[in-house]
Amino acid sequence: MTTVQAAEHAASAPRSGAPRIHFAGAGGIYLDCGDARIDVGIQQRIWALAKALRGPAHLDGIREIVPGVNNILVLFDPLQLAPHAVRDWVLAQWEQATAAASAPRVVDIPVIYGGDGGIDLQEQAQRAGLGVHDYVALHSSAQFQVMCIGSTPGFSYLSGLPERLHAPRRSVPRLRIPRGSVVIGGVQAGVMPEAAPSGWHILGVTSAAVFDATRAAPCLFEPGDTVRFVAREVIA
Repeated sequence: MTTVQAAEHAASAPRSGAPRIHFAGAGGIYLDCGDARIDVGIQQRIWALAKALRGPAHLDGIREIVPGVNNILVLFDPLQLAPHAVRDWVLAQWEQATAAASAPRVVDIPVIYGGDGGIDLQEQAQRAGLGVHDYVALHSSAQFQVMCIGSTPGFSYLSGLPERLHAPRRSVPRLRIPRGSVVIGGVQAGVMPEAAPSGWHILGVTSAAVFDATRAAPCLFEPGDTVRFVAREVIA
């Protein structure tokens, strides 16, 4: 199970309060800071940690820093840095990192719900016990937050899906979901940056380019952004 998938499931176990450290091969340190719940406070601290690790305290030999949901992966050159030294460095920075709430950037995403671009909308509305228009109203009234970016370039895991709309992923993933598809899976939402296989449910489609490698900032979203889906049309 991936760390993002684990974060989609409710858990009854209490938080340990202390991060758990794992070695990810010879050149990786994986710091797990929470349980299976999505916690914005922990996520803000993860973002602060990532910023600190990339800042003045940065070590030569660090190759990549990858924030996830409740976790962070630090990749390094084992020929330059000893794994235990990297572990101690990451833990020291974690102790100093504080969750800093700031005014989020708001990104509005226009959506055409249903029809050929939203083939799962009616089924998901029935699952939720709602009419199609009521389902769209609930989805589009929510304010989502970007937890992390991963899986494919530009794919953002969005928390904030109303509980009534939670739905398990498809038992058989589709081999291709088109670019721009607005999707939900488990307790999260997202937008497909490119056509790719997925077990998430397709509610609609957007013309917004959430990833463009030719832009100075290829990803439209950044961790911490607020995302709102704006219904331009509903095809019931």
